[in-house]
Amino acid sequence: MKENLKVYDAINEARQSGKRAAVATVIKVMGSSYRREGAKMFIDEHENNIGLISGGCLESDVAEEAKKVMESGKPRMKFYDLDEDFMWGLGLGCPGKVKIYIEPISQEVKI
Repeated sequence: MKENLKVYDAINEARQSGKRAAVATVIKVMGSSYRREGAKMFIDEHENNIGLISGGCLESDVAEEAKKVMESGKPRMKFYDLDEDFMWGLGLGCPGKVKIYIEPISQEVKI
């Protein structure tokens, strides 16, 4: 829970400073995964991030998707199948499926 509080603080800071940013949230887990629903990751326009949405294997791809979200201003859903063969042959040990919702941070509302 402390991690999500850090994410919320980062959101407020981004809003106050006018930085572009996005938040990725795990919204559905099917099978095994390192993180559960509700896990969040904050990503800003300078590629700083706070929080984890996986055991480290999805964060860089989600950060790339977050850049697109920041540019377009439109949220997107990303689906990952963590099948060991699919995930770059790394044998990650969590062969589940994960849906992640990535949304831009609005400058209008403060949490």
